Amino acid sequence: QVQLVESGGGLVQPGGSLRLSCAASGFTFSDYHMSWYRQAPGKGRDLVATIGSSGITVYEDSMRDRFIISRDNALNTVYLQMNSLKPEDTAVYYCNARRQTILYGYDYWGQGTQVTVSS
Repeated sequence: QVQLVESGGGLVQPGGSLRLSCAASGFTFSDYHMSWYRQAPGKGRDLVATIGSSGITVYEDSMRDRFIISRDNALNTVYLQMNSLKPEDTAVYYCNARRQTILYGYDYWGQGTQVTVSS
C-alpha cells in the first residue's frame, strides 16, 4: 500500500538547521509531484515547497531563501533542508505526493513530523 513516512523533525534553536526526509513506497515515485506542507498550531495547512516530477521547484515566497527541497528518485525520497530556522517555523510538516492524469487524480499524505524552533 501507499506509504509516506516523514522523519528528521525535532527541537532546534533559532538560527539552526534541520533536514526532513520523506520515504515513499507503494507507487511510482518518479511520476509524482512531491511537496512539503506545514501546519502550525491553530492554523491551516500551508504549502512550503514543491518539486515536480521533472525536478522543477516552487517555493512559498517567505521560505525561498532558507529552505531547499530535493528528491532522490533512486531512493524514493524527498527532502526538505531548512536553514536559519525561526520560531514561526514551528509546525507539523507533512509530505504530499500528487499526480493528475486525464482520468484520475492521486493525492497521498504522510503522518507528519513535528518541528519546534525554540531556545
